[in-house]
Amino acid sequence: MDLETRILIVDDDEGIRTLISEFLGKHGFATATAADPIEMREMLARDAYDLIVLDVMMPREDGLTALRHLGPDAPPVIMLSAVGTDVDRIVGLEMGADDYLAKPCNPRELLARIRTVLRRHEKVAGGELAKAANDDHPSEPNSGENLHFAGWRMDLGLRLLFDPESRLITLSDGEFRLLRAFAEHPRRVLTRDQLLEWSRGEETEHYDRAIDVQLSRLRRKLAGGRGSEDIIRTVRNEGYLFVPSVTRD
Repeated sequence: MDLETRILIVDDDEGIRTLISEFLGKHGFATATAADPIEMREMLARDAYDLIVLDVMMPREDGLTALRHLGPDAPPVIMLSAVGTDVDRIVGLEMGADDYLAKPCNPRELLARIRTVLRRHEKVAGGELAKAANDDHPSEPNSGENLHFAGWRMDLGLRLLFDPESRLITLSDGEFRLLRAFAEHPRRVLTRDQLLEWSRGEETEHYDRAIDVQLSRLRRKLAGGRGSEDIIRTVRNEGYLFVPSVTRD
C-alpha cells in the first residue's frame, strides 16, 4: 500500500481516531478522520476514500444507521464496536459492512483486516476491470468463460456478475464463490456442508460462520433482477436449491 490508499476513520473518541490514524500512517496509508457521520458524509462528498473504518457506538447517529445511508458507490466499510457479540457482527455484515471488529482491538489486527478488504475490492475494481477496459465492449467485459442462468451472466475469468439488463452487480469474493457453487450444481438440493466445501476460499477459518451472511446478501442482490425471486430456494430441513437451468460458454 502507499499514500494513494486513503482511509477515513470515523469515531467520536478523538484519542481512538488519533491512535488509528497515526498507526495506519506509519504503515503507508493516507488517513483522514471524522468525529461523527455528519462530518463523514461531508468529507465523502468532497474527497474519494478507499475504505472507511466506522465506529458503531456514537451519539446522535450510530454507525449502523450511517452505514445504512451510504450509497452504492461508497467505499468498503470495516465496523468497530465495543459490542462484539455474534448477533451484532451479523447485523453489521447484513447491512453491508465488509468486516466487523470488536473494540478494543489490536491495531495490527485492524491493519490486517484493512489489507484483506482492500485486496478483495481491488481484485474486482482494479485488476479485473482494468483488463475489461481493453475489451472491445468495455461496458460489458467478457473473458470468454461464462455461466448463464435466468438472463444473468457470470464471467468466471473476470469474476464478474451481470444482471439481465447487463448491469454489473458487485459481489464480495465469498459471495462470488458461493454463487459459483450454486450455478455449477443447479437443480439439485445442496446441504450447508456441501456449500461450505465448494465455496470456501482463503478465509476458511472464518467462513463457516460467514456463509449464512453471504447467502443472505447474495439472495438480496439477486432479487434485484426480473424473475429473480426463486433463483435460490430454501428446501425445508434439507438445504438450498438453485432453481434455473445453467448453460456454459
